[in-house]
Amino acid sequence: MSLHEHALFLFRSAVGTVRPAPMLKRAVKLQGDRCPQLLVKGRAFPVKRDLYLVGFGKAVLGMAAAAEEILGDHLVRGIINVPLGIQESLQRAGMQEMLLKPHSKIQVIEGAKNNLPDPEALKGAAAIQELAEGLTVDDLLLVLISGGGSALLPAPILPILLEEKEKLTKMLASRGAAIQELNIVRKTLSLLKGGGLARLAYPAQVVSLILSDVIGDPLDIIASGPTAASSHSVQDCLQILAKYNLLHNLPKSVETVLSSSPAKPTAPEDYSHVCNIIIGSNTLALDEAKRQAEGLGYATLILSAAVSGEVRHIAMLYCQLIQLLCLGFAGLGEGPLSDKVRGNLLQLAAELEIPGLNLAKFLQALRGLGPERPVCILAGGETTVQLQGTGKGGRNQELALRVGLGLHRAQATKVSSPLGRCEVIFLSGGTDGQDGPTEAAGAFCSPELVDEALQEGLNVEAFLSNNDSYSFFSQFQGGRHLLVTGLTGTNVMDIQAVLIRATESS
Repeated sequence: MSLHEHALFLFRSAVGTVRPAPMLKRAVKLQGDRCPQLLVKGRAFPVKRDLYLVGFGKAVLGMAAAAEEILGDHLVRGIINVPLGIQESLQRAGMQEMLLKPHSKIQVIEGAKNNLPDPEALKGAAAIQELAEGLTVDDLLLVLISGGGSALLPAPILPILLEEKEKLTKMLASRGAAIQELNIVRKTLSLLKGGGLARLAYPAQVVSLILSDVIGDPLDIIASGPTAASSHSVQDCLQILAKYNLLHNLPKSVETVLSSSPAKPTAPEDYSHVCNIIIGSNTLALDEAKRQAEGLGYATLILSAAVSGEVRHIAMLYCQLIQLLCLGFAGLGEGPLSDKVRGNLLQLAAELEIPGLNLAKFLQALRGLGPERPVCILAGGETTVQLQGTGKGGRNQELALRVGLGLHRAQATKVSSPLGRCEVIFLSGGTDGQDGPTEAAGAFCSPELVDEALQEGLNVEAFLSNNDSYSFFSQFQGGRHLLVTGLTGTNVMDIQAVLIRATESS
């Protein structure tokens, strides 16, 4: 198998392990008929009376289909809020296992067109709220949560109108507010977010199964934390509004809610009836890819599951890392050249501030890798792209193209480049199967990409300056370097893989 085929296999394995059906079946079981118990990752929850289900998010339809199969007749009723058009998309893609069976007890409400709250999502949130409020101490509420859940659970605190809340969110986003900041503001102005759903479901037992699409898997940030105690206060919300000069530009209703809210976060002990369990994450996907890579004979290391930052800087990080590995393969792992690359890497990592990344420790582990075994480096997270052009692309395709350009430049500046002694492939892909507004999940690249593209009359730098990575990869070698998986029905951010082996002649 080629490195390209290996990389594709590893990506598919990683995504496969966090697909809704296998993920739920691994995590959830129902046992006993007379005194049934719901077992979630080894924890037991007695089903004393009725079992209900609610859910919201991009991957929740598939999660609900798998959950209903597991729960059978014990499920009394369910309501899920899912993205507009998802049932039709999955039907078209032939993904029947992600769809509910006919006569399902779960009501599906589609909304949040273009991932923005709308009247349909509001209607769904109201139905979920009504179900939660009617529960008793003997009921069990199973909550399914995935990325995209925030837009699918809009319930502004009265007198705030949905349009007012949305206008404020858009203004924050247009001024450069981070997703975490947007979620803090959303939570503060919402009835269901920031633990609101869990509070309304009291005294019923609440068990949340969460598919994380956020770096570090923070329970109160994923889908704005409807079943997690909020770690933020109204004060934090006010600080964010002040930071983006919006304090004196607020609708009257928002001012009313902010002035009447408690200044401190709710005490955590209010949530003793709630159990939040992460059943799928980028880390779990990377662990599976590592297992498979080792099975293929690769010496495998995971760099981080929290790679974030602008694609230009992340591309530089990967280029330096690949150069260091190739120096090792060329027998130059120790010496002035590799010391310089190590220094560059440490400086870059310090600037990027990737959470939890101990690069010095990682570089130490690299020293033990020699040319006798191929090497695989895996990573995950979510990068950002600074738009300057009008082209078509996504962060994964742009990252792959920038890595290709960086490796080409590194090769061009050294007379006897160690890159020539190695076969290298780099892959970056979105686990949801969609990278930006394109049909591709991401792309592959190699050090030869730029030269091969020039032979076809394609100038990589011109495409990059227009943020037009999808157009480049579509035209280059008939689209062979595009990663196309179709919709996957899941989302745990992005995955990157670097595969390197010594060339036959070296």
